[in-house]
Amino acid sequence: MNQRPIEKFPADPKIIFMGTPDYAVPSLVQLVEKGYAVQAVVTQPDRPRGRGRKQIPSPVKKAAQGFGLPLLQPEKASGTDSCASIRALEPDLLVVVAFGQLLKRELLSIPPWGGLNIHASLLPKYRGAAPIQWAVIHDEQETGLTAMRMEEGLDTGPVLLQETVTIGPDETAGQLHDRLARVSGEVLLKTLEGMKRRQLVETAQDNARATYAPKIDRRMSRIVWDHSASAISALIRGLDPWPGAVTVVGGKEIKLFAARVDDVDGDSGVPGRVTGGSSEGLVVETGKGTVRIRELQAPGKKRLAVADFLRGFPISEGTLLGR
Repeated sequence: MNQRPIEKFPADPKIIFMGTPDYAVPSLVQLVEKGYAVQAVVTQPDRPRGRGRKQIPSPVKKAAQGFGLPLLQPEKASGTDSCASIRALEPDLLVVVAFGQLLKRELLSIPPWGGLNIHASLLPKYRGAAPIQWAVIHDEQETGLTAMRMEEGLDTGPVLLQETVTIGPDETAGQLHDRLARVSGEVLLKTLEGMKRRQLVETAQDNARATYAPKIDRRMSRIVWDHSASAISALIRGLDPWPGAVTVVGGKEIKLFAARVDDVDGDSGVPGRVTGGSSEGLVVETGKGTVRIRELQAPGKKRLAVADFLRGFPISEGTLLGR
């Protein structure tokens, strides 16, 4: 791979932080608490949410306001007006964590050091919008975080630092998301310190090894019980907490959460048939092995532990799911 050393980096860089969801908040918090000069925070405009469609600020906006940091909320971060506002601040570096827009050359070229992004995968694997969910859906044993210098392409920039993170056998995408969010801030600080000390080199990504993690689509939520217990458990965990894997019971669509493989090798039985239910979960046969479902959600109801769910929505042994 092509490598080039990091040139001299400012001891006290002027930083503009760009992020939007709760995933990005720990990185902003750690930057501020470590004493970095955050000139401004750029986040997405307030969006209407909920039944009342009330304008809700992003989690990053709320965090920035708590620190008293200047805020920018452009519709297009790479637009002319936004670039002018950022150029006036004369930043040394953009730090980007889950901002939510592709950034163009016009913006990335403003700071002398361009943009530094912390991506939730071991690039070039899982470029794109949903690397955490796809790593779980594909039943990966590990994933990680990549600090990279940003380019216009989708997560194509040269790598500065990577840190591997093990995925637990029963870990959901939501649990992994929260864990990686915390570690992202640590990786960000480690990268900035490495740049200041000239301890890092830029390593070009091998595009031939690239894989992609597109946005999660609700249409992929329906469980096919002919698949293996491992694949079904991974799908349920990868779509937990959103949008939730679904199946049909008695003509009603229910969501399944908190799955684990109960028996990985069994090949007898009927895919989708319930073989038992207790406080430990609902056990269901699959195309290979059995899977245990520990939380369920009926239409219009709250997500519940299986024992609570079954009191209001009985599912007897022998019931065929998906029909």
